[in-house]
Amino acid sequence: MTNYDVVVRPYSPESDLKKLSRIWLDASLLAHPFIGEQRLLEQRALIEDQYLPNAETWVACVGGQPSGFISLLDTFVGGIFVSPQRQGLGIGRQLISFALYLKGQLELEVYTDNRQAVTFYTRLGFQELSRRRLDDEGYAFENARLRLTG
Repeated sequence: MTNYDVVVRPYSPESDLKKLSRIWLDASLLAHPFIGEQRLLEQRALIEDQYLPNAETWVACVGGQPSGFISLLDTFVGGIFVSPQRQGLGIGRQLISFALYLKGQLELEVYTDNRQAVTFYTRLGFQELSRRRLDDEGYAFENARLRLTG
């Protein structure tokens, strides 16, 4: 694996919105095929209009280009996404470490059908707190709530 210098910086709406929206969509299509492309395309508007503007978002850049991001609502990870072309390089791990340093504790929800993400979080030391069988929109996609304490 090649070592990449990753710089984590605050989100800049003017320059980052469309880039992070694209990273979100590309990563979501890969990680959440069970949701369906049409529903993900519909959710993209929410990402741009509600989630990114209302969260504390940090951007991971490689070579000055956004390669991933983490959005926080206090200690809750509203989302963490890494461009599929940059996955497996430690960017997600760095974003979690950065957020944990800032907040001291993190919680998140993950679709249990996203086995790669569940494994990722478990390896980082997240502990399962609970499960619910329906997602935020009432669809039958099980979610697990996890916590990591620094």
